[in-house]
Amino acid sequence: MSGDIAKFNAAQAALDYVKDGMVVGLGTGSTSAHFVRQLGERVRQGLRVKGVPTSEATRNLAEQVGVPLLEISQITSLDLDVDGADEVDPAFRLIKGGGGALLREKIVAAASKQMVVIADESKWVETLGDFPLPVEVTRFGFALTQHRVTEALRASGCAGDEVVLRITGKSNEPVITDGGNYILDAHAKRIPDPEKLGAALKDIAGVVEHGLFIGLSQVVIIGKAKGAEVKTL
Repeated sequence: MSGDIAKFNAAQAALDYVKDGMVVGLGTGSTSAHFVRQLGERVRQGLRVKGVPTSEATRNLAEQVGVPLLEISQITSLDLDVDGADEVDPAFRLIKGGGGALLREKIVAAASKQMVVIADESKWVETLGDFPLPVEVTRFGFALTQHRVTEALRASGCAGDEVVLRITGKSNEPVITDGGNYILDAHAKRIPDPEKLGAALKDIAGVVEHGLFIGLSQVVIIGKAKGAEVKTL
């Protein structure tokens, strides 16, 4: 319950960055869901914004709470992106994709003038890697891609090199992203050089996108049991 309150507080603090007339990226995940619900309340109070969802789940929630939406094909940039993170380090490098929407999340984040990350205190870490790094890959040849991702972890000096295909708990079938791809979860344990690993993963044929978000966020809001702490670079 305390963790959920912290997420709520982080989302609430992010509303200060939303201004009338903005086009806002809407992230995916439990913390982002708090933001979308609170944004819907502000819209009902008269705030004029348009949202760009990063997943079908977020789209459905935004429609339920009354946030007007735009398709990504209708815009060339966004004023603001508000999204959660699975891990954040002091350089504001992120691991994202636990919810499976890393490709769309990165497209929206990269197109935004400002990215605000919202998270609870458990997501703030000194070194990335304890949370498994999601890597979105094409279904064709995924086993070959999986092997090369393992090699990239080793070459980048990560503490772990186990790479597993993400499976759904209900049907025991591979998770399929909104883009129709698989997700590999790379258990790096510790990533000493996120930039090096990110570059290595991008060079692998079959990798669509990875969950290392580097150089995209300028503001991180850490929710707490009471209030939130705003960190800026």
